[in-house]
Amino acid sequence: MKTPRELEPLIEDGIIDSVVRRLKSGKEASVFLVACGAEIRCAKVYKDANHRGFHKLAQYQEGRKTRGSRDARALAKHGRHGRSVQETEWKNAEVDALYRLAAADVRVPRAFGVFDGVLIMELVCDAAGQPAPRLNDVELTPEQALTWHSFLIEQIVKMLCAGVIHGDLSEFNVLLDASGPVIIDLPQAVNAAGNNNAFRMLERDVNNMRETFGRAAPELLETQYAHEIWKLYESGELKPESALTGRFEFDQTEVDVIGVLEVIEDERREAEERQRRLEEAAAE
Repeated sequence: MKTPRELEPLIEDGIIDSVVRRLKSGKEASVFLVACGAEIRCAKVYKDANHRGFHKLAQYQEGRKTRGSRDARALAKHGRHGRSVQETEWKNAEVDALYRLAAADVRVPRAFGVFDGVLIMELVCDAAGQPAPRLNDVELTPEQALTWHSFLIEQIVKMLCAGVIHGDLSEFNVLLDASGPVIIDLPQAVNAAGNNNAFRMLERDVNNMRETFGRAAPELLETQYAHEIWKLYESGELKPESALTGRFEFDQTEVDVIGVLEVIEDERREAEERQRRLEEAAAE
């Protein structure tokens, strides 16, 4: 295939040898299979901000550490340099999260670095050595649903213990390799300690998993892992090995109306995004 313009510098610098084919394309990025010596890896080419579909970018970047005071000032002014810094931060956020989560024993693809704004990472494969399917492409048995839901809740807890919330976790960014689920797509990863929207994003991630696996195992639909996890986190008691029950007693004395409306709006957007991704998957 013709080499995409964004990958030409990587070939010239010897980072990759050739482009095999496009693996997938979405509103945020395109992923290509590339040859690196004897290995086939993934090259993730991010689309610029004018062509990305990700909404409310600022709420995901809140609390992230900017690399220098000049860049921090530029971000605050929202000028041309600030937009350039924001774009660079977006592209670097995923590789930073991958390294951090791999060190925390979270199942994510191995990252090899970002070169000229392109992320090079491991190709996640199934038992036959082919690119692993996404969770939404697989029909689950009730037993598989319960097992993988439990595993992914454990992964979410490990992520939070490492200070990270995925922020966009769904059936579309979980791959299934020969050993089970692998979490992908982390450019919007949230700083749990520094973001005012952290709990809502954690809750959405957890509830997306609940709804996905609840289609095969309806008993999961009654669980409340997000509130249980967050309570332990806020009290400093959350550990990667914390025993969870999925039960939580709510305080009925006060209702956060604004928060409820925000959750409803987020759910609406999530439903639209899920439908878009289904249409993209069907078109691939």
